[in-house]
Amino acid sequence: MPVSLHSSTGKASFDDIYDRADPREYYARMAELDYQIPELAKPHFQRVLAEYRTATGIAAPTVLDIGCSYGVNAALLRLDAGMAELAEHYRSTGDTEKLIDRDRELLDSDDQLPGVRFVGMDASRPALDYARAAGFLQDIVHADLESGDPTEAQRNILAGADLIISTGCVGYITERTLLRVARAHGGKLPWMAHFVLRMFSFDPIAGHLAALGYHTERAPGMFRQRRFASADEQARVLNALADKGIDTAEYESDGWLYAQLYVSRPK
Repeated sequence: MPVSLHSSTGKASFDDIYDRADPREYYARMAELDYQIPELAKPHFQRVLAEYRTATGIAAPTVLDIGCSYGVNAALLRLDAGMAELAEHYRSTGDTEKLIDRDRELLDSDDQLPGVRFVGMDASRPALDYARAAGFLQDIVHADLESGDPTEAQRNILAGADLIISTGCVGYITERTLLRVARAHGGKLPWMAHFVLRMFSFDPIAGHLAALGYHTERAPGMFRQRRFASADEQARVLNALADKGIDTAEYESDGWLYAQLYVSRPK
């Protein structure tokens, strides 16, 4: 299958799989590339969530997933499953409504985080609608906050978030989105945990968050996101990283995109 690349980043574009009525093609394509960052992120999100509960005394916080697509992070956190199990789960025949029914039955029998609310924000309305219909997300925000402020209705939803997470959207979104989300809360600052590809610097965003009252730390380790979709994508990403003085010898040169984890908490 030909792979189209984003002109600005050199990364493969998967825009065509985010506008489907259900996530079958999404999981099929991601499985081909060993997409694994949401699964690798899962224990770290669980740890930050536990730390938030201990620090605040809020037992049932609201988690906002930015760039949530079909509610992947919410599904992984709420179910005793990994990416391979989800990919297998969606290798099924039948219509979208049957898939939704199966997902709801699965959640009823295997919800690992009862009481925790999940809200998703994404530019794809079909993906959001599926994730909410399937029960992975309790609420959704269909918005592009890079280009403008949230509506009052959207701001009210965003204002309920206690922890903001993401696994790959930073770089496509900037401090404009994150500051608009953080400011939706008025005086309360939500915690944040973002997995960011090495080709995108989080430092400018951390600087803006610091001015708002955050302290940001980078967690140890590197995290594989997925295999490169083509030799062309790998070459362009390697060139972009080299231009920024980033050594790829032990990482992207092995055929994988790598991310780092940044956790931002109110000072």
